[in-house]
Amino acid sequence: MPEFFNVLPPAQALKVLLDRLEPRPVSPAMDVPITEALGRVTAQVTHATEDLPSFPRSTMDGYSLRAADTFGASEGTPAYFTIAGDVPMGKPAGVSVGTGDAALAYTGGMLAVGADAVIMVENTQQVDATTIEVIRPVAHGENVVQPGEDVKRGEVILPAGHYLRPQDLGGLTAMGITAVSVAAKPRVAILSLGDEVVAPEATPAEGQIRDINTYTISALVEQAGGVPLPLGIVRDNYEEQTGAAIRGLDMADVLVISAGSSVSSRDMTAQIIDNLGQPGVLVHGLAIRPGKPTVIGLVNGKPAFGLPGNPVSAMVVFDLVVRPILYHLSGCANPPEHPTVSANLAQDIASTSGREDFVPVRLKEDQGRRVAHPVFGKSNLIYTLIRSDGLVHVPLDRGGLYAGEDVSVRLY
Repeated sequence: MPEFFNVLPPAQALKVLLDRLEPRPVSPAMDVPITEALGRVTAQVTHATEDLPSFPRSTMDGYSLRAADTFGASEGTPAYFTIAGDVPMGKPAGVSVGTGDAALAYTGGMLAVGADAVIMVENTQQVDATTIEVIRPVAHGENVVQPGEDVKRGEVILPAGHYLRPQDLGGLTAMGITAVSVAAKPRVAILSLGDEVVAPEATPAEGQIRDINTYTISALVEQAGGVPLPLGIVRDNYEEQTGAAIRGLDMADVLVISAGSSVSSRDMTAQIIDNLGQPGVLVHGLAIRPGKPTVIGLVNGKPAFGLPGNPVSAMVVFDLVVRPILYHLSGCANPPEHPTVSANLAQDIASTSGREDFVPVRLKEDQGRRVAHPVFGKSNLIYTLIRSDGLVHVPLDRGGLYAGEDVSVRLY
């Protein structure tokens, strides 16, 4: 294994792996109740089982009537209507209207039989207990949601590969659909390597650090719709690390190895991935800071990643290359994007042309402007992320960003 490597931009490195993967779920689909479907990915097309709404509904409180009877109505020459009754909420229309008739209508309720519009109560005046004046005309269908206007029976309401959001679940329950077929969650084996790494509950000796990456990566896997399978800490021994990696690939769909991916002679991650199966290492090194010493591989059809040991680097790289792969394996056509906001940069950010930088920033308001303050710190300092609100991306072809520039902040 060579000591030095040729780096690729993250998007290009991701494409190298995606081009070798099949766009299909990692395992058979399953039906889950709506209450457990948020954030899952649909495994098949879902069709509307009925028209929605199934009856004409009023969008206003007022009176349902025949629109033609209101033609020419104004404050000076109102049209007079006889109140024929009302249609209570949640009840079928038990009243009909003819010429010059109106029936009380409620927001979301049915119209009277024979009515084709609703006049807002604000555009009427009560004459007596059985008569109203209408002081403006309404058009046919005005203030009415027609049957099937939202969705028609048989229409595709959710495609396969759709990331399920709260509004999607609402749309399903409106149809009476209480379970949905989703792709199985990708399982991700997580290995944390290093003689210096100890469990969080342990008291580190001099030269040791507590394990951060197992827990941050596990949380990121869950956030991306996967199932984390932490395999613990493995010492700097090639045979032990290889054995743990083999176990991880046997039980999971993706392998993530944290640490051991620097260019030093102690780097065994790339060698392990390369020897686990074909084709092995596809990319060794990203044109990025933090996260340059990243390994991306494919082992007998399963993605394998070697993330830097520094927690900031590991989290940034996970977001750029591992997260998209988890959604790809779930068959997700349009993965959810991180929200972004615009802000004015408070101070210069230095960079190097030919490398992408991702810099944590803290957002503050200053005289009505949103300002992004860089939080500079080395990539082994997890609190640089904790003290920040998002990341600013310095593109590959820029030598840095200048104070006063408007930048896009990718929120966590």
